[in-house]
Amino acid sequence: MDWGLIEGFIIEKMSEYRMPGVSIAVVRGGDVIYARGFGYRDVDRMVPASPGTVYGIGSITKSFTALAVMTLYERGLLDLWDPVSKYVEFELKVAGEPVAIHHLLTHSSGIPALAYAEAFIRGSLGLDSKWLPLSYPDDVIAFMRGYESWVEGEPGSKFFYLNEGYVILGKIVEKVSGVSYEDYVRRTILEPLGMRRSYFKREDVERDADVAVGYIVDREGRLVAGKFPYGVTADGGLLSNPLDMVRYASMLLNWGVYGGSEIVGRKSVEAMETPHIKLPYESAAADYYGYGLMIKTDFYGRKLVGHGGSVLTYTAYMGYVRGDNVGVVIMANSSGYPLSLLGQYVIAHMMGVDPESLEPVKLERILSKVAGTYETFKGTMRLTVKRKQGTLIIEYKDKYVEEVTPLTPQRIEEDYALFYAHTLTGRIPVEFRIRGDKVEMIYERYKLVKVGR
Repeated sequence: MDWGLIEGFIIEKMSEYRMPGVSIAVVRGGDVIYARGFGYRDVDRMVPASPGTVYGIGSITKSFTALAVMTLYERGLLDLWDPVSKYVEFELKVAGEPVAIHHLLTHSSGIPALAYAEAFIRGSLGLDSKWLPLSYPDDVIAFMRGYESWVEGEPGSKFFYLNEGYVILGKIVEKVSGVSYEDYVRRTILEPLGMRRSYFKREDVERDADVAVGYIVDREGRLVAGKFPYGVTADGGLLSNPLDMVRYASMLLNWGVYGGSEIVGRKSVEAMETPHIKLPYESAAADYYGYGLMIKTDFYGRKLVGHGGSVLTYTAYMGYVRGDNVGVVIMANSSGYPLSLLGQYVIAHMMGVDPESLEPVKLERILSKVAGTYETFKGTMRLTVKRKQGTLIIEYKDKYVEEVTPLTPQRIEEDYALFYAHTLTGRIPVEFRIRGDKVEMIYERYKLVKVGR
């Protein structure tokens, strides 16, 4: 296995997106076959990241919550189609129909995101004037009062990613198990898997000697030290490290068993990996949602299962392909290049597929090639093409006017790319012809040649 290709790609993206540190571990057949850290877990002190560095894993925590629910289901202590109100003192109905545990597991309650987590995280980091100090799950439930005016469909009819739903699932785990959500996950999942450096509590994290400082990358590319938003946990409050997390991935790959410990039965893992509801948008990471897991049904002919997570100062991704018995966990102490794409790059390589053939990777390469300054015949007019969040914009400036035109990709090839410019007067094709270092653009009446970055 040529890990140099993977390492080069990771370092390239870290440099481009100003990411301070990344840690990765790769597993095949239950064995860790590659693990290392890149960059720094603490930039100010220049302390390198390691494969055992601890980061916040964000919404990958949802898979732990779903797994905890499945263990209770296997024990006959709840039914997945039980109404939520059976376990929490909160009447959750949409279009007159009770919302069931299944609907919360699959983000199909009919309630759009109420954005508590976004306000909670951004407020705790001082990024927004909105202040939402929710320290406990009961605070989130209190915040949800009045949700009825916000519903967008019957339960089970449409996918709306709902952090609040997983907070409620954590409350159900507590009610049914008789212990706190955190203690139940620790006793039922973390300890049997030997995940000794995976934490919910601040004091446990602070005792660990290898924890990443979380950073925000500001508009100028400067690193601003942030913090982890401790508080509500069932939707995104776990901190872990790649070496611990590949144990978890290996357990799922082995149908609920790891190192002689059965965490959950095969049927429960199958239920978690079942594509229960289709995502209503196109995503490079997934097409469907299961129970706490995202599913891409056709990843080079295989089913890719995984989940990403972000609390802004930390991001993470776990993914695996059962047919090839491979999995990857990647963590970073900032936002930046999507770790789901880094994970797919690694998994494709392990499957024997050229990872450069991934559509998002191909698109990004082309965007980099065509972005720059363009001129018409003898420099009579100048336009600038800039990369902007996975696509391009055309920018024109003179002494008094600034015009920005967004472009939508239509056809992407190695030597040719077609985009459309959307204006009030219509949809205009924008063609890029790539000949080595020479790039030509055909836009409306003009032919332009790239003359600089």
